[in-house]
Amino acid sequence: MEKESGNYQSDIHNADYEKEYLQFRLDASDLINITNRETESLNGKWNFAPDLYDTCRRAHWYADTRPTVDESEVPLDYDWEGWERLTVPAVWNLEQPQLHYFEGAGVYTRTFRYLPKTKGERLLIRFEGVSYRAVVFLNGKIIGTHDGASTPFNADITDAVQTENRIVVVADARRSPFRIPMENTDWFNYGGIYRDVYLVRLPPVFIKDWFVRLAPDGIFSTILVDVTVAAACGSPANGRALLEIPELSVKQEIAVQNGKGTARISASIQLWCPENPKLYEISISFGTGAAVDTVNDRIGFREIKTKGHEIFLNGKKIFLRGVCVHEDHLTLGKTTNSEIIRQTIRDLKEMNGIYLRLAHYPHDARFARIADEEGVLLWEEIPVYWAVAFDNPDTYQDAENQLSELILRDRNRASVIIWSVGNENADTEPRLAFMSNLAQKAKDMDGSRLVSAACLIDHEKLLIKDRLTDFLDVIGINEYYGWYDPDFEKLPKILANSNPGKPVVICEFGGDGRLGQRGSADDLWTEDKQKRLYEQQVETLKKCPYIAGTTPWILYDFRCPRRLNRYQQGFNRKGLIDADRKSRKPAFYVMQKFYRE
Repeated sequence: MEKESGNYQSDIHNADYEKEYLQFRLDASDLINITNRETESLNGKWNFAPDLYDTCRRAHWYADTRPTVDESEVPLDYDWEGWERLTVPAVWNLEQPQLHYFEGAGVYTRTFRYLPKTKGERLLIRFEGVSYRAVVFLNGKIIGTHDGASTPFNADITDAVQTENRIVVVADARRSPFRIPMENTDWFNYGGIYRDVYLVRLPPVFIKDWFVRLAPDGIFSTILVDVTVAAACGSPANGRALLEIPELSVKQEIAVQNGKGTARISASIQLWCPENPKLYEISISFGTGAAVDTVNDRIGFREIKTKGHEIFLNGKKIFLRGVCVHEDHLTLGKTTNSEIIRQTIRDLKEMNGIYLRLAHYPHDARFARIADEEGVLLWEEIPVYWAVAFDNPDTYQDAENQLSELILRDRNRASVIIWSVGNENADTEPRLAFMSNLAQKAKDMDGSRLVSAACLIDHEKLLIKDRLTDFLDVIGINEYYGWYDPDFEKLPKILANSNPGKPVVICEFGGDGRLGQRGSADDLWTEDKQKRLYEQQVETLKKCPYIAGTTPWILYDFRCPRRLNRYQQGFNRKGLIDADRKSRKPAFYVMQKFYRE
C-alpha cells in the first residue's frame, strides 16, 4: 500500500526507491560451494507478473500487508495467486510471446514448506542465475540484492524461514551503462530466473569452500588443498579437516585455524587431459560424531602453463583447437540442460576440436563439470564487453564480484584453463587500470590457470598492440579480415609485423552465412562466401608460429536484436551450424579438416 507523507504519496514520488535494497548485498563473500551437496529444488511453476513500473519495490508489495481504514479493507494492486504461472528455470522472453522483448522488472513468487531435519541446522537458498539484478524477499523481509545475470549467489535464510513461507523475487533485466555488461551488447538480453533454485540444509559448522589442484611446479606429484570452514554463529572455526582420495591412498588431516586450512600432499597422480580425462573422487570432512560435515567432489589434476609463445598442458605443447559458443538455444534461450551441453561437446568433437570459448559471460555451472568428464578445455569469461564505464568504481566492483563468483564456482574444474577478463575494449587509461586489476584479481584467487582477454589490433600500423597484454598470460585477438574489413591481405601483414612474445589465441574470426543462401564466393551472406573466408583464414593462421589456438566465431547462430537485415532477421548468422543446432554449413568442414591436420 502507498504510504502517505505530508500531502503526497511517498512511494510514488521516491525516485531513489532502490537505495533501501542495495544496502543488502549478496556477493562473492557469501558464496558457498554446494557441489554435490544434497539440495531441495524450488524449480517448477512460480506466479509471475511483469512489473513495468517497479511497483513491487516502490510500494513494498513483498511485505504483503493487508491494511484497513476504519476496519474496511483497502484494495491492493497485486494478487499473488491470481497471476499467471511461469516455469522456473526459464527466460520469460520465450515463455509468453508478449514478453519477447520485455526488459524491465518481473516479479516471481511461490510458497514452500520447511521443517528442520536436525537440531541447529542452517537453511541456505541458492540461485544459479537470475538476469540481471535479483532482489529476494522471504516472508515480508528482504534477504538480499545480487547483481550479475550469470553467476550464482546464495543467502542464509535460517532466521527468516518459517513452517509456511512465501518467497518473492524481483528480477530486473534492464540494461544500464553502469552494469556489467553495459547497455550495448551483441547478444539477446534474456530476463528472468533462468537457472536452478535450491534450498540447502547445512549444519551449524560447515565446509564453506575447498580448492584442490595440482601444484603448478612442473613436477606433477604435489596436490595443493585449501579448505574454508564457517560457523553459523560467526565465531572462528578451529579443528582438523580430513581429506580423502581413496584411489591415491590419500588420507590427510588438515589443521583449520580461524576457518582456514591448507595442505601439500605428495601423490602418484594420473594427469587429466583431453585424451584421458581422469577424475578422482575426493571427500573432505570437518567435525566429529553427529556434527561432522562432509563434502564430495570429482577432481582432475593437470597443469597449464606458457613458455614463450607456446602453451603447455602437463608439460606438452598444445594447440587449442576450438570454437566460440553462446549460451543461446532456439527454444530455451539462455536456459540449458545437460543434454544440450553434451550435444555441444559432441559437435565440437565432430569438428576435431578440444576447446571451447564460453562467450561472453559465465555459462551454466554444469558445462565445466561435464567438460571435466568429456575432456574438453574451456575459456571462461565475464562480460566486460565493449565500452563499459571503466571510470566508475561501482562498475568495477560489479565486474570484480562477477569474476570472483565465477572463479569460486569453477576453480576445481580441470577443464577450465583460462579466465578472461574482457572483450574488445578501447585502450584508455581507465580501461587499463580496470582490466589489469581484474587480471591481478584472477591471479590472486587462482594461480593454477592462465589469464587472458580479447585485445586490440592497431589498424593503422597493422600490428598487435594493446597495453593490457603486459598483464596477461595469453593474448586473445578478435579479427574479421575478409568480412568487416574486406581487405584480407591486412591479416598476414599484421601477423608478420607483430612480435607479441606470448601465445596468441585468435579468439574470433569469421563471417555471416545464412543456411541455404548460395552464390559466388564474393556474395555476402552466402554459405559460399563464408566457406571461402574460412579457407583464407586457416591457410594464413596456420603459418604463424606464435598462434597457439583458434576459436572461430561461432559454433551456432544465435539471437541478436541489433542484426536486422533480410538474411539475419534478428540473428547473428556467423554460426558454423544453424540455429537449429543440426544443419552444418560448409565452413564447418573447413575447420574440421584444419583441426584434423
